This record gives sequence, C-alpha cells and structure tokens, in this order.
Amino acid sequence: MPPALTRLNPPTLPDASAAGYSQISIVEPGRLAFISGQVAWRRDGGAVPDTLPGQAEIVVVNARAALAAIGATPKDLAMVRVYLVNLTPERVEQLWPHLHTLFDGALPSLTGVGVTALASPELQLEVEMVVRLPA
Repeated sequence: MPPALTRLNPPTLPDASAAGYSQISIVEPGRLAFISGQVAWRRDGGAVPDTLPGQAEIVVVNARAALAAIGATPKDLAMVRVYLVNLTPERVEQLWPHLHTLFDGALPSLTGVGVTALASPELQLEVEMVVRLPA
C-alpha cells in the first residue's frame, strides 16, 4: 500500500526541502479536510499581539489544535497557504521558525501570499491547511 502522502522535490525544480517544504504533495485516495485560515485570535478572547512573531506563535497553537480536533498531525498536511500582510523578505525570515514548528519535520506543499489586509485590522498572518485525514 502506498503512503497516504508522497512528497516530491524533483531535480527539475528548486529544492524546496532545504527551506522546509515540498514542491509537490501527492495524496492517495482518502478523506480530505480543509481547515479555515487560522489567525492570532485566542480561544479566551485575549488580545492579539502587535508583532508578527507573537501572532505566529498563536497561529501555530491554533493550527495544531485544529489538526488535533480531526485526529491529524503535521505529517498529514498536504497543502498550506500562508497569507502575510506586507510580505517582505525580512517578515518571511521572522515567520520561518514558526512554520517549521507547525510542520514538525513534515514537508507539506506551501504557498505564500502577500496581502494588504486580513479579516481584522490587527491581524498580520493567516494560515489555511489542506489535510489528508488518517485512516
């Protein structure tokens, strides 16, 4: 039986694994979950941090909670989309360690999108996920 998710970084494309993601994720038949964008809103309604790293910490906690709620782990991530307000190389550099924490060694396919705003003016980061549910 093939693995539920196969990761590829073919030699004809840049090696994304060096940065912590994969160029291609192949999902074997099974159920998929589409997790809405997770932001730095706290379950208890606490304040949203002013800094990108502060928000990223909360986003990782929320994303991990969403995965756990469906019995999944980072290894089940097929695709992750990151929406970042005022995307710059410096801000991406601040974000990478938090994404690596979320991925926990998995190398999902990844797309980063620079945006001018998110759902609320204080938000700087949103992460949505496509997950292949474990059997």
